[in-house]
Amino acid sequence: MPVTLITGGGGFIGSHLVDALLAEGHHVIAVDNFITGRRENLSHLEREPRFELIEQDACEPIVVTAQLDNVLHFASPASPSAVSPVGYLRMPITTLKAGSHATINTLELAREHGARFLLASTSEIYGDPLVTPQPEDYPGNVSPTAPRSCYDEAKRFAEAATMAYRRQYGLETRIARIFNTYGPRMRRDDGRVLPNFICQALCGKPITIYGTGRQTRSFCYVDDLVDGLLRLLKSDYAEPVNLGDPDEITIEQLAREVLELTGSNSELVYEPAPEGDPQRRQPDITRARTVLGWQPRTARRDGLLRTIEFFRSELVLAGQLCPPS
Repeated sequence: MPVTLITGGGGFIGSHLVDALLAEGHHVIAVDNFITGRRENLSHLEREPRFELIEQDACEPIVVTAQLDNVLHFASPASPSAVSPVGYLRMPITTLKAGSHATINTLELAREHGARFLLASTSEIYGDPLVTPQPEDYPGNVSPTAPRSCYDEAKRFAEAATMAYRRQYGLETRIARIFNTYGPRMRRDDGRVLPNFICQALCGKPITIYGTGRQTRSFCYVDDLVDGLLRLLKSDYAEPVNLGDPDEITIEQLAREVLELTGSNSELVYEPAPEGDPQRRQPDITRARTVLGWQPRTARRDGLLRTIEFFRSELVLAGQLCPPS
């Protein structure tokens, strides 16, 4: 039975990956200090004998008695919103440490165990790109001192460290550059665009668009992303691989789709864009298609409907929405 450790296992993507690894027969050890992850994301696994939870910061030494086959590093604040109580702009030092200290810590853990290492990197590597779609060999348009740099540069360092361990120690490494991902288990308050739009629409509040709304994003449903991550983990490919849905959409169009699917009459309101907000975001997934045989399968409408129902249930439980009659 493979033994896999994943940092950030209580997070949105991490918890879905935990479930998928368990379904494939792994023994899974999740590491999370829950500063942005949610205990509820793992509560259904309390009686699962092949699951362990270590509650700690991934920057600290991780002690495990089992022999590890895989180490997956997913621990990092991930929301870019300055208004979010959990976003990386609220925790810049923590974010930098997650990309530096915790990356070195988990790389050393993988080296100690002779385990395969998978890094969760990000499309933010590309900054505000001057090339669309973004291929993996595009070096990006990134400022090292802008407010978003705490996340961008943390992930760029993490990629550099991962490749250095591969070159110097022969460590088996994989790098996933994850584009915008959505689905159940996202936090309502994490400041990301889809939780904001859906919760505002369901509650009848104005939908806030930062900037003109003409900036684009590409949204991948979480089940598709997890499938890509598992394929990458099992592959023998060491260079970075984009994982995301190339179906590009403007933020304003996305807001209107959410209004249609929720049946909301909320109005659209526009606020100034945060500094450094990328104008285009679209993955070139040629490498993923060729190397992994992977591409997204979930239509955005279907994924949005599932995500809307998740947030509707969350809002009912929080007393912010009446249950449907």
